[in-house]
Amino acid sequence: MLSIVLTQFVVLWAVIDPVGTVPVYLSQTQHLSIKQKRVVAFKAVAIATGLLLFFLIAGQLLLEAMQIPLPAFQAAGGLVLLLFALTMIFGESKPEQEQKLSQELSHSELADLAVYPLAMPSIASPGAMMAIVMLTDNHRYSLLDQSITAGVMIAVLVITLLFLLLASQIHRVIGNVGAAIISRVMGLVLAAVALNNLLMGIRDYFLL
Repeated sequence: MLSIVLTQFVVLWAVIDPVGTVPVYLSQTQHLSIKQKRVVAFKAVAIATGLLLFFLIAGQLLLEAMQIPLPAFQAAGGLVLLLFALTMIFGESKPEQEQKLSQELSHSELADLAVYPLAMPSIASPGAMMAIVMLTDNHRYSLLDQSITAGVMIAVLVITLLFLLLASQIHRVIGNVGAAIISRVMGLVLAAVALNNLLMGIRDYFLL
C-alpha cells in the first residue's frame, strides 16, 4: 500500500508540478501587492482542487458518455498547454497591461487571474486531469483506492499552495528580471512537455 501511495505521489507531483508553478505565479503577479498575491494563490489552488476533484469523480464518466477516448483528451490538452507555453516564451509586456496590473484590482479580476493561467492550465494541467482519470479508473480501482488517490492529490495541492505563498520571498531574491528569465525558460520546458503529450495522444489515438 505504501509503495502505491508513493508511486501516486510521484506521478501527481510530476503532472501538477508545484515547483514549475512558481515562475508562472511570479510572472503573473509581479505587479500585485502582497495581499493580492495571497488572494490569487488561495483562489488558484482552490479552483484547481475543485477541477481535479471533478475529474476524479466524474471525469471518466463524462469522457465515456461523450465517447471521447483518453488519447484525444490528451492531445487536446497538449495543444492547449503548448499555446500557453508559447505565451510564456513570447509574452508581451505592453505598458497598458503593466499599468492595469499596477492598479487596485477587484476580487473578480483577481479571480480571473487565478483561473487562467494559474489554476488551469498550470496547476490543474491537462496532464494532471488525465492522470487523475487514469489513477481512479472505475474499472480497475475500488472506492477506497480512489479515496486514497484523492488524499494524495490534496497533499500535493497543499504543498503547491505553500510554494506559492513563499514565492514572494523568492521574488525578492531573484527580482523581476530573474522572474522573467525563469518564466521563459519554464515556458520552453513546458512547450516540450506539451508537444510530447500532443504527439503521444495522436499516436495512441491512431493505435486504438
